[in-house]
Amino acid sequence: MSHLSKKVMLVSGESSGDQHAANLFLELKEHCPDIQGIGMGGKKMAAAGIELRYDSSNIGVIGVIEVIKRYAEIRRVLNAMKSLLLEQRPDLLICVDYKEFNFKLAGFAKKNGIKVLFYVSPQVWAWRPGRVVEYGKVIDMMAVIFPFEVPFYEKENVPVRYVGHPSVDKIHIQRTKEADFQEFNLVSGLPVVGILPGSRTDEIKRMLPVMLQAAELIQKVFPDVQFVLPQADSVSDELLEASFQHSKIQVKTIKHQFHDAVQCCDVVMTVSGTASLEIALLKVPMLVAYKLSTITYFLAKMLVNTRFIGLPNIIAGKSIVKEFIQYQATADNLAQEIIKLLQDKPYAQTMRDELQAVKKELGKGGGSKNMAKLAMEMLDVPVKGYTKR
Repeated sequence: MSHLSKKVMLVSGESSGDQHAANLFLELKEHCPDIQGIGMGGKKMAAAGIELRYDSSNIGVIGVIEVIKRYAEIRRVLNAMKSLLLEQRPDLLICVDYKEFNFKLAGFAKKNGIKVLFYVSPQVWAWRPGRVVEYGKVIDMMAVIFPFEVPFYEKENVPVRYVGHPSVDKIHIQRTKEADFQEFNLVSGLPVVGILPGSRTDEIKRMLPVMLQAAELIQKVFPDVQFVLPQADSVSDELLEASFQHSKIQVKTIKHQFHDAVQCCDVVMTVSGTASLEIALLKVPMLVAYKLSTITYFLAKMLVNTRFIGLPNIIAGKSIVKEFIQYQATADNLAQEIIKLLQDKPYAQTMRDELQAVKKELGKGGGSKNMAKLAMEMLDVPVKGYTKR
């Protein structure tokens, strides 16, 4: 079969996965201009040229209760994706993160003779390590983004490839910091605090009100402080405005310019996830805060075996960024840490130095390129100058 008629199905369910899948497909098109892409995802996948059969922004949830609330819709979409697999019979199914949904979809594809490439490993080192064997049964290859994940799969003889973290390549600063201050109407010399409440509706409803309350406390100590909120593509203006109505502070929302917005910040309040890693790569001091539903939190406490939830800390293997989880994620705690980072210059500089070490650990990047080459290998499309890693 000619590579001209190759077809891939890409399935993501969250904002970060949408970005990873889009970058991957753009790389694939560089080598195979006529490759077809179909599947489920968000705006970035659509912009990359993937024909979306479902917009996943409505089903990107975390937690047991949250999933139960939307179970009927998630189940309907899963069945729709299964039908699409049988109808289109792609040469390769690429599951991008969104673990439980994609685990079920991968199993269905495997039973029906469709190759499966899973991109972004479940955090097996933190939660349900025995699941490695189960994933091995439903995939043809696991592409991991952290080097320390490889041994978990090799131990169980599950095909695995380290491709590098896509966020290393994702950092694109468009302007100098001085130019960004002008672009965003920020005043040079006055402190700037970033507010990153997440990209999912449930996250924002839980975390944004707390972060805004913390911002009010910070403003009492630093009256001239400036607050910026880089708005994720999956977040509607209405959702943010609902929280802003109850706040006394002014927050400048910035769309489509995440990295330039973060570059302007002296310090950031962020939820856990890919955002915390991108902030680390920009070497901006931060805190990580997160809340789950009560039931999900207690289940996680019983099942999760990890000291940290923030990616910078996980990669470093130690606490370099303060984490405030569940009952610790109070406005007072968040405000105190931000104030300390703004006032204690040596403390903030130590964190920057530690974040530089995290950046070095992740290497030079090339994640999307390596991932595209791996996909082409599975599609039996030759790639010049490529050696298996």
